[in-house]
Amino acid sequence: MELLQGRLLIASSRLVDPNFFRSIVLLVQHSEEDGALGLILNRPLKMTVRSAWAQISQSPCQTDGFLYQGGPCEGPLMALHTVEEFSQHQVLPGLFFSTEKESVEELVGAAEGWRQFFIGYAGWTAGQLESEIKEGGWLTSATTLQQVQEGNDEKWNLLRKLATRSAAFPWIDPATFPTDPSNN
Repeated sequence: MELLQGRLLIASSRLVDPNFFRSIVLLVQHSEEDGALGLILNRPLKMTVRSAWAQISQSPCQTDGFLYQGGPCEGPLMALHTVEEFSQHQVLPGLFFSTEKESVEELVGAAEGWRQFFIGYAGWTAGQLESEIKEGGWLTSATTLQQVQEGNDEKWNLLRKLATRSAAFPWIDPATFPTDPSNN
């Protein structure tokens, strides 16, 4: 079995589960025995990190931006970030994951580094994700720190197209595909 930690799951057009419709999930952890844990990267909530933090802590918050719905499973406040000092787990080179209270507090109060905070996560039992991929519910794609950090409304559509082309033509580098085929 190929381990998919650090890869993106892009919901295929066939995946109609409202929890994952048009979602991009970064797989934070994946193993044969424990299954997989991921975070939806393109589900910002209407609540900012600063306003959520004010409700749960008196410590200062230096983080602007929205809180994200990481998935349908309940869990603690979680962070993807670039500050190795507060890491519990490395996802990609230079990208870390933290859930421990002390680390999250430090990240909320820190001014340096990129970070994104999540409520909830996406979880799969051993073998479940592999079945969903085999059934065509998910496309997979390698990713970079820069792609994880970039966010826009068209990201799902662009990544879905690239992953579909890559699966159809594995011998061609997707980076060489023009966005507009008429430019070919």
